[in-house]
Amino acid sequence: MEHHGSIAVLDFGGQYAHLIASRIRRFGYPSYIYPCDINPKELEGVAGMILSGGPQSVYDKGSPQADLGIFDLGVPVLGLCYGHQWLAHALGGKVSPARIKEYGKTVVSKIENGKLKIENNVFEGFPESWTVWMSHGDEVAELPPGFIRTASTKDCINAAMVDPRRSIFGIQWHNEVTHTEHGMEILRRFAEFCKPAQWSIKSYADHVGAQIKEEVGDRKVFMLVSGGVDSTVAFTLLNKVLGVDRVQGLLVDTGLMRKGEVKLIEEAFAKLKINNLHIEDASDEFFRNLKDAYEPEEKRKIIGDTFLAVQKRVFEKMGLEEDAKSQKPKSSTWLLGQGTIYPDTIETGGTKHADKIKTHHNRVEAIQKMIEQGLVIEPLKELYKDEVRILGEELGLPHTLVWRHPFPGPGLGVRILCSRGSELKIDPSTGSGGKLKIDNPYSVLPIKSVGVQGDGRTYRHAIVVFSKDPSKITPEHLELATKIPNSNQEINRVLLCTSQSERVEFSVMPGAITRERADLLREADDIVLQEMRKAGLYEKIWQFPVVLLPVGKRQKGEEGQEGQSIVLRPIASTDAMTANAFVLPPEVIQTITKKIMQLPGIDAVFYDLTNKPPATIEWE
Repeated sequence: MEHHGSIAVLDFGGQYAHLIASRIRRFGYPSYIYPCDINPKELEGVAGMILSGGPQSVYDKGSPQADLGIFDLGVPVLGLCYGHQWLAHALGGKVSPARIKEYGKTVVSKIENGKLKIENNVFEGFPESWTVWMSHGDEVAELPPGFIRTASTKDCINAAMVDPRRSIFGIQWHNEVTHTEHGMEILRRFAEFCKPAQWSIKSYADHVGAQIKEEVGDRKVFMLVSGGVDSTVAFTLLNKVLGVDRVQGLLVDTGLMRKGEVKLIEEAFAKLKINNLHIEDASDEFFRNLKDAYEPEEKRKIIGDTFLAVQKRVFEKMGLEEDAKSQKPKSSTWLLGQGTIYPDTIETGGTKHADKIKTHHNRVEAIQKMIEQGLVIEPLKELYKDEVRILGEELGLPHTLVWRHPFPGPGLGVRILCSRGSELKIDPSTGSGGKLKIDNPYSVLPIKSVGVQGDGRTYRHAIVVFSKDPSKITPEHLELATKIPNSNQEINRVLLCTSQSERVEFSVMPGAITRERADLLREADDIVLQEMRKAGLYEKIWQFPVVLLPVGKRQKGEEGQEGQSIVLRPIASTDAMTANAFVLPPEVIQTITKKIMQLPGIDAVFYDLTNKPPATIEWE
């Protein structure tokens, strides 16, 4: 068993397994992901198992199932959400549709079991009740033989259970997300009960270094460097493990990068004495290829394919073509290196039971074929962003570089929304057929963005609310941002208009990705960056996408103007799997709005109040 002494996380789908594994690793214990239907013999030697959540029903045909032989391994087992339900279903209990489905924050109460002593009672010392994060439509209606109820909510009687004889625990809620009180402590207690081996980011660096040497063999690596944290750390790691003579970096100036970014990256690597990075200005080529692209998936595919075309051209220009001619894994001299991390693969549907939220640029068809041929190396593909940052500092990268805000590989290409100019049909109705009713003036934007609801992809409208004090975000605004998407099937984002207090309608203008629109967004993005640093907020915010919409104001009785709008999207998160809208001080919002409104052609500024879920962090 390669991962002897580790905690195995069995993946039942959704976005949960790797988040659980990263939590366990953060406690200092090794944890790795396996498909839920793995042969139990391959798990011999693990210290314990956690069964992840998932979006399906355990009794549905074709739903994810594990092999009952996992219980013969005799190690502790913890089932979370779907894993909890699968335990009950597989071991003789009953799972059925819940009378009341629970989504979001829920109060759970622990159940005392008299004088019964439960070894490793994961709730010991907790208050009588606490708040957890639920996401389930089914429930455990009857406990399996040998199990004892340990927690309930007002609508879910068997919210937690345990078989004390076999050390099998089932919990309906998600302990791995930050919204759950005591969630990390429950995971920590279970991990310690398993008595696993020790793990650290240094040991992982040694482990992945050995993997890189084995995977690369005597070949070389051609690394696409975007300048973001992930590709920077991956490039540095490859240089450290293989040596600069076996790695060639390529930074492509797509024209879709942040203001002054190419110079910043060049100077940063020069200080690190990394001189095997070639910079290629291909901005004209990217804008030319994107001139008729409007749909998010279409843009991502074009950007990914253009990256590969530029790579091929640079190969020829640098005299590497002869080495790269062979496309057979065993004879190819070069591998393609990428800074892909795990959330990228999850959102692309990279695990067996995960739904595709969006196609990451590192997962377009051409690259997927190369991956299948064994021509791509991704040394960070099992890590989350916070782990990548820790690894970067372990490798000696400066704090300021490693802790830069995440920036998407396609750059501003996924922050410049596009439209052919035709109005989208808007029907903001509730599931019951009634019109949307809120105690606030609102407008629905005639453009859609990507969201994630119930672990599935949505493509829906955003609603704009207006306030007498447009720079002040109130608890009522944040409540609306949760309430409206939950009750209205056409909405997945709620925005506050910060540039005016009176309600107006908005019209959509024709617009693809152009150099002019990219330059405009670059200036708005730089205004936000400078103000965040002035206010001392930069490192308190996980990420701050600034988005350009082809949407302008339309006064009553007038035709739509050729204006555009900016969306501010500051978010707070630890892992990007869940995120909350970050609330900026009113004076900062006011300053940013005023400066952005002075940019040419900007009609409005919006503030995205929506959490993830139901909205993704990026708009596309």
